[in-house]
Amino acid sequence: MEYRRLGNSGLKVSILSLGSWVTFDTQVDNDMAIECIAAAGDAGCNFFDNAEAYAAGKSEEIMGNAFRELAWPRWSYVLTTKIYWGIHGDVPNMSNTLNRKYLMHAIDGSLERFQDDFVDVLYCHRCDPETPMEEIVHAMSEIISHKKAHYWGTSEWTADEVRSAILIAEKYGLHAPVTEQSQYNLLERRKVEKEFARVTEDYGYGNTIWSPLASGLLTGKYKDGIPEDSRGALSGYEWLQDRLSDDDAIQKVEQLRPISEKLDCSMAQLSLAWATKHEMVSSVITGASKVEQVVQNFEALDVIPLLTDDVMEEIDAAIGK
Repeated sequence: MEYRRLGNSGLKVSILSLGSWVTFDTQVDNDMAIECIAAAGDAGCNFFDNAEAYAAGKSEEIMGNAFRELAWPRWSYVLTTKIYWGIHGDVPNMSNTLNRKYLMHAIDGSLERFQDDFVDVLYCHRCDPETPMEEIVHAMSEIISHKKAHYWGTSEWTADEVRSAILIAEKYGLHAPVTEQSQYNLLERRKVEKEFARVTEDYGYGNTIWSPLASGLLTGKYKDGIPEDSRGALSGYEWLQDRLSDDDAIQKVEQLRPISEKLDCSMAQLSLAWATKHEMVSSVITGASKVEQVVQNFEALDVIPLLTDDVMEEIDAAIGK
């Protein structure tokens, strides 16, 4: 396993990591979570991602229970979560906001569900245009000063919003955000490669990217429709079905199949390995509903050395980039 610095911080994170979006509680119970996290740890993974909004807090509870059961030393892994959406419904000051009151309640709620004293990285899951940026930065910096988080980051913010937060932190001597969490995969590349290029260059901003398999589309399993046991068939995720049945996208994905066959790897492993190659990517967050999927995903580590410049050009040509 390779470990990269998280942005301009000194924190090192595994280039492949494990997240709980969609899977924990929906597909993964407590026992399976323990097995999946253990399998990721065996592969060298030290970065585990969550969010208060995942399964309305149940995902944090399940992950917290798993770490208690595994009894790993707290220093041995990096625990992250994200706050913004809230879990109490459409209540003033407790949903879709980053005001100071909410942030202080939200971090305490997450820590209670994790059964932990701190998270290593706390992300603002979206930006809040109705809360002054100075209030957001001051509150997030205070959370770090109170030792409830070691670092903070952003998720799906614009580059301008990130730059504004960094400049405010510099102005007042506060803790600045160190990493973004953007969607990035072979089919969705603009934000990481274009929009954030200058922020990364100027500030060494990190990125722990999500959906590296485009919600499973890049595995190639949707070419004949949506399997009953797949993410696209889950209740509550019907919004994914149009994307997963997009004929143009499926056709692009199928152009990758000969490349994966030539490298003797799965299309999922090819796509995960590809995502690690970008210098702006600190960690690639994977997801899995079975231990076998965790093992197969982390075997993408063996594919990374096979992605020479020629192969990367071949992948770009196949996908039409």
